[in-house]
Amino acid sequence: MTAGSRGDVAPYTGLGAALARGGHEVTLVTHALFEPLTAGSGVRFHPTPVDPHAELHSERGRGLHTSTTGLGKLLRVVSMARSAAEEMTDDLVRAARGADAVLAAGAVAPLGRAIAEGLTLPSLGLFLQPQHPTREFGAPMLGGRSLGTVGNHLGGLAVTTAVDQVFTRALRRLHTRHGMTLPGLTAIRRAHERARWPVLHGFSEAVVPRPRDWRPGLEIAGYWWPYDTRTLPPEVEEFLAAGPAPVFVGLGSATVPDPERLSGEIVRALRAAGLRGIIQQGWAGLAARTDDMITVGDVPHASLFPRTAAVVHHAGAGTTAAVLRAGVPAVPVPVQFDAGFWAARLVALGTAPCAVPLRRLTAGALAPALRRAVGDPAHRDRAQDVARRLAEEDGVAPVLAALDRLAK
Repeated sequence: MTAGSRGDVAPYTGLGAALARGGHEVTLVTHALFEPLTAGSGVRFHPTPVDPHAELHSERGRGLHTSTTGLGKLLRVVSMARSAAEEMTDDLVRAARGADAVLAAGAVAPLGRAIAEGLTLPSLGLFLQPQHPTREFGAPMLGGRSLGTVGNHLGGLAVTTAVDQVFTRALRRLHTRHGMTLPGLTAIRRAHERARWPVLHGFSEAVVPRPRDWRPGLEIAGYWWPYDTRTLPPEVEEFLAAGPAPVFVGLGSATVPDPERLSGEIVRALRAAGLRGIIQQGWAGLAARTDDMITVGDVPHASLFPRTAAVVHHAGAGTTAAVLRAGVPAVPVPVQFDAGFWAARLVALGTAPCAVPLRRLTAGALAPALRRAVGDPAHRDRAQDVARRLAEEDGVAPVLAALDRLAK
């Protein structure tokens, strides 16, 4: 079970397909909007209410851009998510009844644990970001900026507490509508921590080394690649064949306050750097109508990214993974939450020359970053080195092993 934007869902389609090939019956439980992602994968789908696209484009969703700090954005999203979590609860319970185990994404982990507890089912966590407190780096959901060893740990604890608060009304719903007598979410979490509740993380140690102060049971499995058998549209193939490798620009499921202004800045930056561009409309509504640029809708990243000169992206966990897998340079444009953390990782790895945060994105800032990303071969060399390491990893095997342990 998972919730959120496409990046919070797509990796589980590939993982689910691999588990199904391994003999498991898998149901992906998430927003109805994402049911097409499982088509042909062998993964069943159970829809839940709430349309994340509509939520992010609502007045409350647009209000996220008025917060200038990670903490401010977190408090706003907690308020938004509280009612959504309550609305999803009944379907999460329906999907879990009759199952043998609950696998909970980080976005719904407190509720997933509670439902499993109420139905007396084993459970484990499947997280796409590091969510447990550590002294080694700042809390990713607060942007990842280091506050020192003590500050990092306290920031992680603050995020954990805030996430618990998202599900307080949902927990009451488990009691009043489903007859589950449960302790509070904090008590459930602490009990699971003492019992070393297993959590597998869907990223690579080549990108984020396992923190040395994490307790046993917190494992880094490796990336789970989305299930996607699509090919590129003919117009994209024609554009790729018509000239030098272009730069892909897309902000995924992120929204922006002024799409027209931002699109103009991107076009001017690409032209100043002498580069062609493929602009993905995405949830931000970007667009470009020129001879040297095209606008596309949803396209398979795995097919397109390896054929680009560089990728400008919002630094979500899923797109960051796709860029690293492709072995191409990047210019991350972190928007909010964990994007700052992943952007910093790309810079530290040497696959990106720098980050250009959304609030500072102008043609004058983006153009030199693009010149460095494309013009300095060291960034591509480092990106290809990381891609080779990722190609040698199997993120599914640790999950299969964890399920075997649950079964026993």
